[in-house]
Amino acid sequence: MKKIQFLFYAFLLVGSVACKKTDSKTDYKVQSEKDLNGYVYETVSNDPTGLRLYTLDNGLKVYLSQNKDEPTIQTFIPVRAGSNYDPKDNTGLAHYLEHMVFKGTDKIATLNWEEEKKLIAEISDLYEKHKAEPDLAKKLAIYREIDSISYIASGYAVANEYDKMVSLLGASGTNAHTWYEETVYKNKIPANELEKWASLESERFGKLVLRLFHTELEAVYEEFNRGQDNDGRKAHYAKMEALFPTHPYGQQTTIGTSEHLKNPSMVAIKNYFDTYYVPNNMAVVLVGDIDFDKTIKTIDATFGKFEFKEVKHPELPKEEPLAGIVSREVFGPNNESVTVSFRTGGIGSEDQKYITLIDMILANSSAGLMDLNLNQKQLVQYATSSPFFQNDYGTLTFSGTPKAGQTLDEVKDLMLSQAELIKSGDFEDWMIEAVVNDLKLTEMRGYENSTALASMYYNAFIHDEKWSDKIRFLDDLKKISKNELVSFANDFFNNNYVVVYKRQGEDKNIAKVENPGITPIQINRGAESDYLKEFVKIESTDLQPVFVDYKKEIQADRLESGLEVSNIKNLNNDLFNLNIIFDMGKDNDKKLSLAVGYLEFLGTDQYSAEELKKEFYKLGINYSVSTGNDRSYVAISGLQENLDPGLELLEHLMDNVVADQEAYDLYVERILKAREDGKTQKGNILQNGLNSFAQYGEDSRLRNIYTAEELKNMDVSELVDIITDLNNYKHRIFYYGKDVQAAKTALNKHHKVLESLKEYPPAKEYKQLATGKNVYFADFDMVQAEMFFIAKGEQFDAKKMALATVFNSYFGQGFSSVVLQEIRESKGLAYAAAAGYLPSSKKENYDRTFAYIGTQANKVPEAVEAMLNLLNNMPEAEQQFITAKESALKQIASQRITKSNIFWSYENLKKRGLDYDNREEMYKEIQEMTMADLSNFFASNIKGQDYSVSVIGNKKDLDMQALKKLGKVHEMDIDYLFNYQETEVKQ
Repeated sequence: MKKIQFLFYAFLLVGSVACKKTDSKTDYKVQSEKDLNGYVYETVSNDPTGLRLYTLDNGLKVYLSQNKDEPTIQTFIPVRAGSNYDPKDNTGLAHYLEHMVFKGTDKIATLNWEEEKKLIAEISDLYEKHKAEPDLAKKLAIYREIDSISYIASGYAVANEYDKMVSLLGASGTNAHTWYEETVYKNKIPANELEKWASLESERFGKLVLRLFHTELEAVYEEFNRGQDNDGRKAHYAKMEALFPTHPYGQQTTIGTSEHLKNPSMVAIKNYFDTYYVPNNMAVVLVGDIDFDKTIKTIDATFGKFEFKEVKHPELPKEEPLAGIVSREVFGPNNESVTVSFRTGGIGSEDQKYITLIDMILANSSAGLMDLNLNQKQLVQYATSSPFFQNDYGTLTFSGTPKAGQTLDEVKDLMLSQAELIKSGDFEDWMIEAVVNDLKLTEMRGYENSTALASMYYNAFIHDEKWSDKIRFLDDLKKISKNELVSFANDFFNNNYVVVYKRQGEDKNIAKVENPGITPIQINRGAESDYLKEFVKIESTDLQPVFVDYKKEIQADRLESGLEVSNIKNLNNDLFNLNIIFDMGKDNDKKLSLAVGYLEFLGTDQYSAEELKKEFYKLGINYSVSTGNDRSYVAISGLQENLDPGLELLEHLMDNVVADQEAYDLYVERILKAREDGKTQKGNILQNGLNSFAQYGEDSRLRNIYTAEELKNMDVSELVDIITDLNNYKHRIFYYGKDVQAAKTALNKHHKVLESLKEYPPAKEYKQLATGKNVYFADFDMVQAEMFFIAKGEQFDAKKMALATVFNSYFGQGFSSVVLQEIRESKGLAYAAAAGYLPSSKKENYDRTFAYIGTQANKVPEAVEAMLNLLNNMPEAEQQFITAKESALKQIASQRITKSNIFWSYENLKKRGLDYDNREEMYKEIQEMTMADLSNFFASNIKGQDYSVSVIGNKKDLDMQALKKLGKVHEMDIDYLFNYQETEVKQ
């Protein structure tokens, strides 16, 4: 199932209650009911999610749904306030406001509000002068005054106090996002902390205080820089600008312009908050282990105090129909690609229903027209389709990447040809029903995920959708006939689209700015506001951890052949997962990965490759064959009733696959083109290339590849033999579903194996090298520079896991960590910075210490100095340690390992040499842990480590002399780095 973006599936998965099958005649009637406290709420008959929708007296919407899988609650606070409503002279305002809502109030994060507010007012006035001043020298002088006063004001503030408080609750996933029509605030909390969370959040949204403003502004600008380094984002902006020449969808980006970000107005930000952050324009969404009646009382007692205020969103322009084809070009270092985009109606329109079906018929990652005609036949490197719907309009976008020697226009024409097939009705009659069933399967899988269900609810609120319409959506799709769909397609697909060519080359529109030279503000790490002091006194009900007895939870059985079948019963729905597990991977056989990839393009003696995909799709069965370093999987999943025919088809494929030389030659071209494309991706170069080389040198998995010549000369029959021989090796089976007996019957019937199975080939070992005194640098056309520090530690020791967990929270991972406080909050040197201790995932391997910085190139020397200072001199703050400790304990206490995760977590433990749930030991260790223990851990495992450093950035913008202070600089040739031979690829 591919990732899709539309109203019912904005986050792919939906919530966690038992699935109920429906048909097109199902009634979704809205009913009004009253709870025990007298609160009125709405429900919808036949709603599989069990939503209760309340509306408080002040207009606040409250979405409540239960999920008892674990004692946690996914919380969202959505606001109907996004970049669409930014003033034209203050773009990026809604997003910057999102950052500032984390800074506290007149109670949270202040040590002396009476004095602090005077300085904040002074800073606000100076920003208005700064914005209005045209003279650059005078503008700089005003900024220096802002910087000076900001330092004084920071003496009255406690940085990241909100983040400390949610950490004390044991919250995870603390974050927020802003988009066109929304800003959404997120936390996942232990269920016993609901009242404290509600008290804290109602205080946070009750008053905006723009403290620590100018350092956060630098963090936002670094986020802007990351966007400038993202070719995909630039192509998206170009697409939207052309599709929407008057509407904010195309005329205002969420991040804003460089000019506006560097000239903010605190007055405008406060006005925006006062206008849109009011209860009747907000919602509270809670999905998890809740008591409905108690929860609504808690929300009313806190958020119910907010006062109703009339809200009028601006009337946005209406677009004229697109007249003809509009073309745009975007340049950047990444590989070339092309998109073709059509404008559609928005959420709730008839367009949305038809476009949803058309998109899935075109591309569903299995049997769509693009999947089979373009990807399966390898006519392009890759092509797909994706819809996107908002309030006023939507888009349908075809995205394609060319093969070697193929032009972007050729890819464009091939994608458009698939739309022509829909216009002519040249697709199977069963496809609409299969697509709807595919979507329903996705819905069923999603009913086990509280975060996804909560995401659906907040999307309904943001887009002012009736819940009954959302859950009726798939039934409405099923009513659409093929003739109606074809008729719509003929009206819709004309020469009325936007084509964006993403070409390789220099982007001449990049905005670069000077390092402003911020005076580091005061963090006041050990200080606490009066609000926090009272907050910690509030007692919550006790929540005890629950640990897994793996030997009890995982049932063991055997097939008639003697094969081991581990199984866990699915108590929630009719879905199953069946995995055939081989404890060998490409470390055991280098050709195995190549053969598995080749299988994707092969048929059998009975079916072509395309016919196989259709057969699986008609059954509603997802199948996969995959291999990793040390393990391989053959897997199917779907409805329990289709397990038998699905397994039969899978076994037929594995036993009867037929070699195809033409398909293999195209596959090799695809591999070589992917290598060339990978050389243009900075993330791939840094994370996969430089980091691997820093740890393993020349003898690594990264570089142990086949050359182009070796690939071209490979015997395809040998690769097919590897697939057909796979079941002859030792393997075991894991089944998760409701009927293990039916699974065993199907396996006994279809999964035939030899009486004596083969042993695995010996695995090649890769040695982790000693680190230190080396800098591996790759020159790349980018605004930011990104750096990884890595140090080899000692061999894995499970006894370090508890300390590592608390240390990482305290030191380098999370908004209230020491690293982020110092580098982002205090100095404004980066948007992203992190550090930590990484226990190995295997008992025979070595732990690692890492650090990461992503920052503007001209800030690198300062950022490196700050990071190295922290890695050798950890600031100690008792209260911050207690926060990290409490957070770790509460997260363990609220965590439940359930369903199929029981098996997979056990598999991971066994790799570490453990055969029991070691969280119980960790929990006890953390309870007794002290700041002295953490300091000793730092001294023994972090301080004084020798780091190898991986750096990617634009050489002409970087201070290379500063890098030399870190060690010997090796400027890496990318072909050497990945062990590619020079391969001529036409572009």
